[in-house]
Amino acid sequence: MELSPVKPLTALDRCDRCGAQAYIRATLPVGGELLFCAHHGRQHVAVLREKGAEILDESARLSEPKVTAPSDDR
Repeated sequence: MELSPVKPLTALDRCDRCGAQAYIRATLPVGGELLFCAHHGRQHVAVLREKGAEILDESARLSEPKVTAPSDDR
């Protein structure tokens, strides 16, 4: 069985608990997925992992420096 490529989360993906930008996707073994912001992901990811969910955690992006264009390019 070939796995499909993991689609990265975007700014359009929203947390199922609070509506903030999602940084964590839990793909459930029975099908379907849950999206969480970093805060709610930290609350739920351990239990979801125990239940067999695959976790994509992109919350490290929150600590990456923001890239901006030089002021003369804006």
